[in-house]
Amino acid sequence: MTEQSTLEHHTLATAQYRLHYVAQGNPANPLLVFLHPAFGDHRCFEQQLAEFAAHYRVVAVDMLGHGQSQVDGSGGSIADTSALVAAIIASEGHESAHLVGVSLGSLIAQDVAARYPAAVSALTVVGGYPIFGVNKAIQRAQGGEMVKWLFMVLFSMPRFRRYLARTSAITPTARAAFYRSAELFTRRSFRLMPGMKTIFQPEFRPQRHPLQIVVGEHDLPLLRTVTADWHAKEPSAYHVVPNAGHCANMDNPADFNAVLLSFVAQQRGQTVEALGG
Repeated sequence: MTEQSTLEHHTLATAQYRLHYVAQGNPANPLLVFLHPAFGDHRCFEQQLAEFAAHYRVVAVDMLGHGQSQVDGSGGSIADTSALVAAIIASEGHESAHLVGVSLGSLIAQDVAARYPAAVSALTVVGGYPIFGVNKAIQRAQGGEMVKWLFMVLFSMPRFRRYLARTSAITPTARAAFYRSAELFTRRSFRLMPGMKTIFQPEFRPQRHPLQIVVGEHDLPLLRTVTADWHAKEPSAYHVVPNAGHCANMDNPADFNAVLLSFVAQQRGQTVEALGG
């Protein structure tokens, strides 16, 4: 195994934002960028960073309004994260990266691939759905969740975080980790979230990049159906992670890491055995 490197903390500064991210691994190795679910932060990938840093340069971003990437003032949108991710890839000295997004992070990853195709080599979507093509069932379900969120946020942020942990993961360890990752998400952070609607397109179109779709065995039935339908529409790898909920990488990191390692190696014409897996 390659000697493990330490976790580095970085900030990408622009005229409007300061985006925090962590990085680990040899900068000369191929780049993987991890994008977390809504309300969490880069710590959602604690079970991935060190393992993949043995063979890759890994980056995990705190998306705008999340973690340490807080935004002052009234402007800004979570969707602006896409341009910042592309800028991080360039600042890391790479032409492109394999993007790995969970839930909200998977939507941002697809947006990066659509807007900056040269910056993306492949996509792994976890607990997500396509940004191309309107799915009314998903929209209705999310609308109902938003009502619950706003009610809880109004009265108690700790209660809101406990609810998120219960619905995002099924194991006690993963739920505790998700709660910790959501502690920096505040009421003020919600101001950036409506901007997500700008990334969706009404017409379905297939990805231009190699695509892997991953869903937890115990994720919502609607999402399991949507991901299976998506896989049937276009060439893609598809994997159901056993004993896992919405954040499959947190509930069952061993299975998830093996699947991701295999897919990334395949895109590079390698084998897992060659990487020591």
